[in-house]
Amino acid sequence: MKLAVPKRYVWWACVAWSLMAAHGAALAQSATAPGASAPSAPSQALAVPMGTGAGEHGANSPFAPLQPRADVVPWSVLTDVKTKTVKNRILPVFGSAQQGLHQKTQRVQGFMMPLDPGEKQRHFLISSVPLTCAFCLPGGPESMVEVTTKIPVRYSMEPVVVEGKFAVLGDDPYGMYYRMTDAVAVK
Repeated sequence: MKLAVPKRYVWWACVAWSLMAAHGAALAQSATAPGASAPSAPSQALAVPMGTGAGEHGANSPFAPLQPRADVVPWSVLTDVKTKTVKNRILPVFGSAQQGLHQKTQRVQGFMMPLDPGEKQRHFLISSVPLTCAFCLPGGPESMVEVTTKIPVRYSMEPVVVEGKFAVLGDDPYGMYYRMTDAVAVK
């Protein structure tokens, strides 16, 4: 008997695993730092070292970091999101910078993460850092944009730029923070 698991469930299982791994690494690093003490309560937040947070490109990556462009929304704006817990759910809390992007045509530059097999994609994720494992995500939902295009876009391991109607999602059932529709590839 073949079990059909929706790809979004597999995707979020990878998100959960990536978040747990990142949290575990932060715990290990804070516990081994000279003069560091363990958090006194579960509610005390751990600081994630600079260069390892959402949207940060690792120094050991085989891919070059994204080159800054004036014509795209900077990832620093998209990843600057706070969260709150409501009834066992983690929801984003967007600032005025993110809310100002809602329902407007925007451009985003990043690395394509296909959601379907094939050379050309109509539905994919674009991330601030490249995908290094087919089953692992490079960051959380603040460092990704779900994209649907008018015309299929050829898959590339190089950065791509897409332009479309941008939506800021406060309570998406799949946990996405951002979505772009009717997108087209930009040279």
